[in-house]
Amino acid sequence: MWVKVAIGILIPFLGTALGSACVFFLKGEMSERLRHALSGFAGGIMVSASFFSLILPAMEQLKGIGGRSIIPLGLGFLAGMLFLLVLDILIPHIHLDHSEEGPHSGLSRSTKLFLAVSLHNLPEGMVVGIVFAGWMYGQSTISLAGATVLAIGIALQNLPEGAIVSMPLRAEGMPKAKTFLYGTLSGAIEPVGALMTAFAAGLFLPVIPCLLAFAAGAMFYVVVEELVPDMSEGKHTNVGTVCFAIGFVLMMALDTLFG
Repeated sequence: MWVKVAIGILIPFLGTALGSACVFFLKGEMSERLRHALSGFAGGIMVSASFFSLILPAMEQLKGIGGRSIIPLGLGFLAGMLFLLVLDILIPHIHLDHSEEGPHSGLSRSTKLFLAVSLHNLPEGMVVGIVFAGWMYGQSTISLAGATVLAIGIALQNLPEGAIVSMPLRAEGMPKAKTFLYGTLSGAIEPVGALMTAFAAGLFLPVIPCLLAFAAGAMFYVVVEELVPDMSEGKHTNVGTVCFAIGFVLMMALDTLFG
């Protein structure tokens, strides 16, 4: 069982690595049109995964308590957003549009960009860990196929995130091999976070629906704070909107057909 969980946890990390490998095939700095498209696609997948793979299963598990389920689900969702908000404030980083935020720090721009994408990957790792833990501990609304589909969906949205962190570093003159390493390592927090969450979830089985809502809130924070602003600023905003819809429908189809 743990072998299947380990494989599932590593799938999103592979997506980040493949996205980072873009530095070996693309030249120059990432265009605004491409960045909008990638941010929109990633945002669509994250919103769809949050709803179909996290919130709906959580609601299904709590349907026995009727309308009162809104309280634990709502609190879990808000707690997830608050958790990412606190990290966003405390960790110095650069947003995807290259505006800086966080406490003053002597860290380089490349390090801050690395921290930004790593921060994005934390809730995604938590999501995978929680869902696989739900399957592992016998939650009826979560299947192995559903957990694997979610991991594949996260991997698909990690493809553009890997490119988003590696391409600007390459444009600043960093060697391709080092850029690829930075981009790949930005996703290392995912399997670590997923594994830790999977172990911890075993201690909190009665509140797994709340944990699912927590993970959804954390993912929504990343979408609203980072991906939506990045895809909607400047020119070619319609490209980001279309790619958002494509990402949403793709993840919805995967979850519906195989979840």
